[in-house]
Amino acid sequence: MEAGRSGRIAFRALAGVRDAWDELIGLFANIPFGVSLLAIWAFLTMIGVIIEQGKDAAFYASVYPPPIARLIARLDIANIYHSPAYIGVLGLILCSMTAATFTKVIPRRIPRLNPVKIEAIPLHATVRVAGDAAGVGERVAAFFAARGWQVRKREFGGTEWTFADKNNWARRGVLVAHIGFVLIATGTTIYWAKGYSGQFAVLSGETATIPESGARIALERFAYRIDPVRTKAGVVYQPIDYVSNAKVTGRDGTTRDAVIRVNQPYDVDGTLVYQATYGFAINFTLRKDGRPVAGPDHPLKEGEGFAVGGTSRAIQYQRFVGTIDRATGQPGADPRPNDPGVVIQAFDGDRPAGAALIPLGRPIDLGAGYTLEAARYVLYSGFQYRYDPGIPVVGLGAFVLLAGLCISFYFLPARLFVLVRDAGAGTSEVGIAATTVRGYEVFEDRFREIVDELRRSEPAGDATEVQSAPVLGSV
Repeated sequence: MEAGRSGRIAFRALAGVRDAWDELIGLFANIPFGVSLLAIWAFLTMIGVIIEQGKDAAFYASVYPPPIARLIARLDIANIYHSPAYIGVLGLILCSMTAATFTKVIPRRIPRLNPVKIEAIPLHATVRVAGDAAGVGERVAAFFAARGWQVRKREFGGTEWTFADKNNWARRGVLVAHIGFVLIATGTTIYWAKGYSGQFAVLSGETATIPESGARIALERFAYRIDPVRTKAGVVYQPIDYVSNAKVTGRDGTTRDAVIRVNQPYDVDGTLVYQATYGFAINFTLRKDGRPVAGPDHPLKEGEGFAVGGTSRAIQYQRFVGTIDRATGQPGADPRPNDPGVVIQAFDGDRPAGAALIPLGRPIDLGAGYTLEAARYVLYSGFQYRYDPGIPVVGLGAFVLLAGLCISFYFLPARLFVLVRDAGAGTSEVGIAATTVRGYEVFEDRFREIVDELRRSEPAGDATEVQSAPVLGSV
């Protein structure tokens, strides 16, 4: 008695688990749920495109308003592609696609060979031909086989059915597309696990190191070309080319000459180094009462600054001006260093205290006996680097996904259900019904052609009767 009660309790618990599992599978297989996950994934990806990734907190504080900068830091949006939310959504999408594939796509796209009620299918016809049922069945099977249909016969309850499929392989197009998406997600996961990216700047004559790989890049010379282009709006100075001549040392310790241009990355130990930008670093000289005092000990790049010792003030180098208009004393349109200068911003504590344009080599009075001179500029080259071992997998996945979509959209799988019955008086009745994965209307004209061709190829009995209902919903 007690054992029977325990068995019933265990059975009910198991049934409850099965019901919960079925509900979970139904949720993941639900198309609106899957589309919602894709929308969330697209939204997160769009955030990663809009907000530059991999910067430090100071960068976002200087670029975005304080509330947005704090939100970026708290939610780790600067590293969104590696965030648990992004990886989690990808995992949920894979679960949804798997559930939909095995519960909906496969049963619908690759149906079993089962008998149907011919008259209940919108695309159906009945043809009466001369001959006994066995002979007519063989001739009908040969008719479809000769026209490229895959013919298979099955017996159900003593009745023989003939199934003819065209482009049956194309039923797997959606499955191929799903496999492509899985490969893309796998490649993304490989990058998340093993890949890295970043950026750095190197002054001419100096060396920088990629921290993840240890590769060293020594910039020997940077050259650029800017040509004036005359347009209707005036002269526009367009960068035509900029190139870094460097010496690169990889893991093997061998130093090689490298030429790194825009859109022509250099491969060092599988890490691609891109020419991203360039700029002008400035050597500043700070004096008090004519004597040099402690100032910046290295050339400053745009956005960097230093504190004026003994005061609450700080100076920030904002941007380089290639040409100062001598008539107005303002920045000119030509970015090439003909008569160069720099724009600086002074701060008193956290408050801006004023900005100034300083010609190179001409000191400016900061007050309290301090003078500041932009002594000279040094070209620097900005690089981006990326190591992504998942790129081949992502490329393969994109190809497979595209192939699956092409198969699904450009090929029409169709199945014919054929039943031959003895009609008496030396004749047989051939019932034909057709289904496709895209409904009935797209196959209506082709179905009429098949029926007409079958009528012409088969000798008729006393009468030939064709009945069809080619419009969806009419029987």
